[in-house]
Amino acid sequence: MEQIVIDGIINNIVFTNAENGWTVLRLDTIDGVVTAAGDIPGVVKGERIVLTGTWITHAQYGEQLKAESFEIKPPTGADDVFRYLASGAIKNIGPAKARDIVDKFGSEALNIIENEPEKLTAIKGVSERQARNIGKDYRNQAGLRRLINFLSGYNIKPLIATRVYKDYGDAAVDIVHDNPYIIATEAYGAEFFEADAIALELGFDNDSTERVSSALVFQLMHNLANGHTFIPKNKLAAAVAELIDVTYEVIDEAFDALCECGEIIIEHIAGVEGCYLAHMHEAESYTAIRLTDMINAPREKSSTSHRKTTDFIDNIEQAQGIQYATMQKKAIELAIDSNVLVLTGGPGTGKTTTVRGILMIFDELNLKTVLCAPTGRAAKRLSSLCERDAATIHRLLGAGLDESGEHIFYHDEENPLDADAVIVDESSMIDILLMYALLKAMKPGSKLVMVGDADQLPPVGPGSMFADVIRSETIPTVALTDIFRQAEDSGIVRTAHCVNGGDVPDFSQKYSDIYFMTRTNDEQLAQTVAELYSERLPKNMGIEPSQIQVLSPTRKRTGGTVSLNKLLRDKVNPKSVHVKEKQYGDFLFRVGDRVMQIRNNYDILWTSADKRVSGSGVFNGDVGIISDIDFDKEVVTVAFEDDRVVYYIFDQLPELEPAFAMTVHKSQGSEYRAVILAMTEAAPVLLTRSVLYTAITRAKSLLVIVGSPEVMAKMVHNDKRQRRYSGLRARLADRG
Repeated sequence: MEQIVIDGIINNIVFTNAENGWTVLRLDTIDGVVTAAGDIPGVVKGERIVLTGTWITHAQYGEQLKAESFEIKPPTGADDVFRYLASGAIKNIGPAKARDIVDKFGSEALNIIENEPEKLTAIKGVSERQARNIGKDYRNQAGLRRLINFLSGYNIKPLIATRVYKDYGDAAVDIVHDNPYIIATEAYGAEFFEADAIALELGFDNDSTERVSSALVFQLMHNLANGHTFIPKNKLAAAVAELIDVTYEVIDEAFDALCECGEIIIEHIAGVEGCYLAHMHEAESYTAIRLTDMINAPREKSSTSHRKTTDFIDNIEQAQGIQYATMQKKAIELAIDSNVLVLTGGPGTGKTTTVRGILMIFDELNLKTVLCAPTGRAAKRLSSLCERDAATIHRLLGAGLDESGEHIFYHDEENPLDADAVIVDESSMIDILLMYALLKAMKPGSKLVMVGDADQLPPVGPGSMFADVIRSETIPTVALTDIFRQAEDSGIVRTAHCVNGGDVPDFSQKYSDIYFMTRTNDEQLAQTVAELYSERLPKNMGIEPSQIQVLSPTRKRTGGTVSLNKLLRDKVNPKSVHVKEKQYGDFLFRVGDRVMQIRNNYDILWTSADKRVSGSGVFNGDVGIISDIDFDKEVVTVAFEDDRVVYYIFDQLPELEPAFAMTVHKSQGSEYRAVILAMTEAAPVLLTRSVLYTAITRAKSLLVIVGSPEVMAKMVHNDKRQRRYSGLRARLADRG
């Protein structure tokens, strides 16, 4: 589309979002009043601004400019200066005082305000304190303007400028000019290649220490998303040498510089020289130290003798009308005798029954116990099974922002949880950073019970915490393997264990809760999945689409989640002139759509459905329904499953994806009444036994697998697991 440049004076700011700079404003131009919207942070009424963008047609307000870049022009001439000051852009200056200032200083008024504010005391009614405050307020605006204008010349989003200015103030432009690579750090969010383009244009050498150091940190950050807590030094050096074409000699110099300033830690771990980002090294080291300290902590002689423990278990068995298996009893005994317990096992092996028993024992011992899980759906399920409140780990810890905008948890070492014991379910999903935060929030002497299935997929975040803890053989662990009688008749349970054992399931034996439907091509597969989801399961089995989750191992292909989401949405939530929708990027969002948050966002605000409770933070994997799209405020409202209502401005929509269908990886920690598994071809790394096992175990009452028997066999026989570089297992073993 044709790029339009518009020059005008801001006469009104209709809407602005302080979190990300999204702004809707009106301009006075030579051609009349123009409405514009985009990432335009830090602007104020009365300023002259030059916007570059494209014309779009707003659903309610008609034609407006979608701003893609902007530049703020300082007022020139006495008339422009007066208009700017009279607009109220600077606190404590209104029209009357603006006239006095311009009459006194003319076109130099803004220069006086910025550099010699004490001269304002010559104006009647302006005290020394007011003069200082006026100068400070204007300098803040002017400094941010200069930084935005500087970075916008390189197509860097204004939001990044706002973040940098918040930390460095008036010195921000000079600091970024001296080292553009600072904008590519995690705190500010620019890409390495964006910062690199600025630096190279400013004359930085290809092999400058700043450039090579930034590339090293970029590679470490990038590999966190691949699950690695560290990267071997030789592999990291090779990756950077290829990325920016520099010698190993200058890479070694950059390693030294980063180690000296404490940004990275290099340590011999798990047989290699491991390179860590400093916060990852802290998280992994602390986790190992805290877990082993909890295990080895001297304990007072237990008031619960073996006889008393046996009596406890007997009483619980009578109360629940059950008889614990040997390993279940062992788990309960260890929960009493140890400060840390790992309980693992597949479906139907009695994990939930054991957890209920541990909880009852803790109640008998007068231990205040809290229950939590990594996701909202998992927490809700845990609460239902144990008949006790459960929260997400983030909610339990009080995730939020401090006064400086940093991500924090309310509960930590200085403000620990008011709990004597913590039971956490779906522990295989917990990455090393979340485990670190949880352990920091637990008071000395408290107990931790980690429950999960070690054969499921590893967490989306860095590390393999649960598997590492088990493999270290230093933490008391009970693995439940026997399938209980009531689960033996479940096709889902039997198939899951069959797959986990490396055997291809035989579907000639009929079960009421699992079906395999052979489809030899993706088009047939997709149409069958859509029919099952929208018609056959609702009509024939009374299972509504809201209780069904479609899973696929991949996003790609006709049988992948991107294509399936479009197909399923059009089946159950079709286009209508009465239903609002918004296209953003690759996705169309419609009121009534099921959507999922795809990254942690500690900043975004939420309220409870009844408006009585509010907070901040929405996290990767949270699922909700779009309840409204407001084109006036540029806001999409999502009602999440855990009673939170979140308002997304349009610019935040990349954090959402349709969730009628989701990848198996994204379904971790959740259980659904019915699952339809689209078993389509995909990359070998996605067609693995652990992916198939995880998909099967997401189904509670019904599983329908649609696809090729050859693909199923391929998944069962592919037991390769992508290696993750993690030092937790080695650290635990060394301290054990």
